[in-house]
Amino acid sequence: MVETVRGAVDTATLGTTLMHEHVFVLTPDVLANYGHEYWDEELRVADAVDKLTRLRALGVETIVDPTVVGLGRDIPRVARVNAEVDINIVVATGLYTFDELPRFLQNRGPGTLLGGEEPMTGMFVRDIREGIGGTGVRAAFLKGVVEARGLTPDQERIHRAIAATHRETGVPITVHTNSEYGTGTLALDLYEAEGVDLTKVVVGHAGDSNDLDYLRSLADRGATLGCDRFGLDRYNPTARRVATVAALCARGYADRIVLAHDASCYVDFYLGDAAQEALRRAAPNWHYEHISRDVLPALRDAGVTDSQITTMMVDNPRRYFS
Repeated sequence: MVETVRGAVDTATLGTTLMHEHVFVLTPDVLANYGHEYWDEELRVADAVDKLTRLRALGVETIVDPTVVGLGRDIPRVARVNAEVDINIVVATGLYTFDELPRFLQNRGPGTLLGGEEPMTGMFVRDIREGIGGTGVRAAFLKGVVEARGLTPDQERIHRAIAATHRETGVPITVHTNSEYGTGTLALDLYEAEGVDLTKVVVGHAGDSNDLDYLRSLADRGATLGCDRFGLDRYNPTARRVATVAALCARGYADRIVLAHDASCYVDFYLGDAAQEALRRAAPNWHYEHISRDVLPALRDAGVTDSQITTMMVDNPRRYFS
């Protein structure tokens, strides 16, 4: 079984799965103080329902949403959307920061002013076992970041807490990485040292790279490659992403690849209607439907078989959560 916003479901019923999509990415304190300038709750919920309904009509049955603290996780809002769409939404616990811990964690825990046990481990375990923020919705995986700055001291704390939670609960991990700086290797090195089962790790944004040696080095350790930013051509154009996935499949790595867009219904990194329109012009294919409509035909044209596509989009997600 795997936990979703609507409750536990059998992993065998997850079906076609996009392994890294957000429903909303928001900045809560900005929303609370300035939201009246750009945010219409009913409009945004209705828009999300529409976008996910269209995605479901294309045959996608599950999205895996790694929106954690630091990205504006709001489970009641996502639950409102999910109540109107017959799709599985799997949610995460963890912490999203490129460098420093939030202030409320910096003075608590091992080696800090106040000392004590690592509070993040307790937070993450509660999200998994009891539910998130009193909603009863349980997280089914862990999320952290290793960006260009690498494993800063605060990042090490986060990932050790993630590893400890994984060891205690058995839930898998998705780690945001920076392929340009090869930080997937740093993440796997730390996780391996901390006793994490690397077959339960997705190296997020690995698909930003076309370096087959780098990608194979991660997959050969058992990790799954997150080829999860299709449509975000700023980091890697779709044609090159397709060629890389096809090359990996030809070399026998289909069983260690998952696909997604890292898209959302609304992301307030681009604040206001004008910025949202500029985003659509700059990245016209960065949306939930790009893989179904454009990428899968391109992969087939590049020699990827239907069986390999099923492996990447059905079998690998099911195994990750099993």
